[in-house]
Amino acid sequence: MSDMVAAPALTAAQYKSGYKPIWCPGCGDYTVLASVTKALAQLQRPPHEVAVVSGIGCSSRIPAYTSCYGFHGVHGRSLAAATGLKVARPDLTVLVASGDGDGYSIGGNHFLHACRRNVDLTYIVMDNHVYGMTKGQASPTTEPDWDNKLSPGGTGIRSFHPLVIALASGANFVARAFSGDQNGTADIIAQAIRHPGFSFVEILSPCVTFRPEQRDWKNLVHPAAVEHTDDAARAARRIMTDDGFNIGVLYAGTRPVYPGGAVPAKQSVADLEAEFAL
Repeated sequence: MSDMVAAPALTAAQYKSGYKPIWCPGCGDYTVLASVTKALAQLQRPPHEVAVVSGIGCSSRIPAYTSCYGFHGVHGRSLAAATGLKVARPDLTVLVASGDGDGYSIGGNHFLHACRRNVDLTYIVMDNHVYGMTKGQASPTTEPDWDNKLSPGGTGIRSFHPLVIALASGANFVARAFSGDQNGTADIIAQAIRHPGFSFVEILSPCVTFRPEQRDWKNLVHPAAVEHTDDAARAARRIMTDDGFNIGVLYAGTRPVYPGGAVPAKQSVADLEAEFAL
């Protein structure tokens, strides 16, 4: 009989750091953080095998609140950093935390090409249709008629549709979740991490400070009426007729992951160091 004792299962609490989140009371990002740690507990990946990358914004504070490796980058560049990390260290589980401002405005171009490259990482975007950290400006996903002090009468600009863009650009997994459904969001994030290739999860995360009307989102969200599909054309029709509140996995594709196979190194690290020796 073996004397070996199985290691106890990792809990969600073990993925949390000792730093206390400083979001506004009632912010949806609190439950997104809880969903991320629950998802990692489902997967049982040790914290030192997980890296969380972010840019700038309320949602981008998440790396500091986990016990995983973290990288807090500059505005809009989180996907570029995460792509390089995953390609260099394919053994790591790489998550990217972003918001609608950081991810779709200055980071919009990186978003398109990250979907296109299909590197195996998970992009979690907390969307509240507003720049919350910088006091309530309209973001790319803000409704064109949202009236506020900074944009009286609204911007008049059509809202960015991230799920459509992700699908058209080649994301291999597209889903939407709601921060108010902590367990459901955790399940979707876990599915996204397990799915090979670039996985995109939009999380509706109310900003109760600058968009208090978003408290009503809990009454508007609903499970998607149909199962997810691996047919991009069918998924496109579903997403284009979506009301913005369908929750669940909408598309799970089968595109080959980049890079397709490991390329043997032609030089050792010592060889490269020798080239730069003075």
